[in-house]
Amino acid sequence: MNKEIIPSQKQSALAIMASKFNVEPARLLETLKATLMPKASNEELLSFVVTANQYGLNPFTREIYAFPARNGGIQPVVSVDGWIKMMNSHPSFDGIQFTTEDKDGKPWSVTATIHVKDRTHPVEVTEYFSECSRNTEPWKVNPRRMLRHKALIQCARVAFGFSGIADDEEAIPQVALNVTPSRPIFRSKLEPTVEPPVVIPSVSVETNAQPSAEETTNE
Repeated sequence: MNKEIIPSQKQSALAIMASKFNVEPARLLETLKATLMPKASNEELLSFVVTANQYGLNPFTREIYAFPARNGGIQPVVSVDGWIKMMNSHPSFDGIQFTTEDKDGKPWSVTATIHVKDRTHPVEVTEYFSECSRNTEPWKVNPRRMLRHKALIQCARVAFGFSGIADDEEAIPQVALNVTPSRPIFRSKLEPTVEPPVVIPSVSVETNAQPSAEETTNE
């Protein structure tokens, strides 16, 4: 007896992500647009979901989010937590080490060394404070930690070929260069959502209340 061969149906990118969160694809789409990317087109949203699925990142915990790209479209942005997750979940990852160098009591460089299981030699990348530092609060308060993050991200890129994504600070200049964007920037972990205050109009109400003793005295 011949068995009918039924071709396998490929899941859409949205359906794949929805299955991870145990929600309906339509509901996921509504939530993404309402909470993370309110001004994104369907095409931009699909591109974002494909990238998040590719690297196994969760947009609702800010492992990945999006900025408008300078030349149109979107730029997927991965937070340091997302980079660490990608690195730790890679099957060839076999550990990371950091070497910090200071000069005159100030941070100078951080070298990240990633060991890869199927390679004879580890991957090593050095990032320098003079090239990476910015005049921002995180760099002023925790300069060595920030430099370590930069070394980790760049070393992970070289070791595992992560591409098509940017870190937090790489994406910011693209937005800053566009002084008058055609639409608002997508919500990110840098911009918390604040609902506008509800304005309640004042209403004049006549009452028969007797004046207080203080009011009577002042008359």
